[in-house]
Amino acid sequence: MWDKSVFDMLVVGMGETLYMTLVSTLFAYAIGLPLGIVLVMCAKDGIHPCTWLYKTLDIIVNIVRSIPFLILLIAVMPFTRQVVGTTIGPTATIVPLVLASAPFIARLVESSMVEVDKGVIEAAQSMGASSGQIIFKVMLPEAKPSLIVGSAIAVTTILSYSAMAGICGGGGLGDIAIRYGYYRYQTNIMMLTLVLLVVVVQIFQEVGFRAATRGDRRKS
Repeated sequence: MWDKSVFDMLVVGMGETLYMTLVSTLFAYAIGLPLGIVLVMCAKDGIHPCTWLYKTLDIIVNIVRSIPFLILLIAVMPFTRQVVGTTIGPTATIVPLVLASAPFIARLVESSMVEVDKGVIEAAQSMGASSGQIIFKVMLPEAKPSLIVGSAIAVTTILSYSAMAGICGGGGLGDIAIRYGYYRYQTNIMMLTLVLLVVVVQIFQEVGFRAATRGDRRKS
């Protein structure tokens, strides 16, 4: 059972899982970070209140976040095929991962930036800072530790989504666990993939929390 072929399979599965997770996180932040910033700016007490835009984005984010990932994965298969030409494999899984994760990241960004002390923002406004300067030179730097912790949470969430995608041929460790642990009743392989996933999650979380602690200017 524990021959070279199993080891090679697990190595490939680990590589596919990391590929799906990291690439999806990158694209999800490319969408979720600006979306979170717009939500903060357009809120009722934001620096540029815009009720209709905030409510529109808020509804869209809530709707997408309320859809279970497996259902979303199946629902967007036609769109996935249009984008990457297939609905199976790690690259195809990135499409629904991004769609599911971007609204979640937007909420993380929004909650982190809302925590910034209002006094700091008012002080910047009193000195004539523009909206862009307030966002990029005040709010984002002040929210940096919380944003880093949020990124660690986002990565681990996307990792769990990627494992669920294995049921639809998404590749990675989740696919191995389902094909061998569930369909072939090889519990030992399933447990090993579970251990590997737990280890990867712990590494991501530890790196994120340590980076957040180092980046917290309030503790320096």
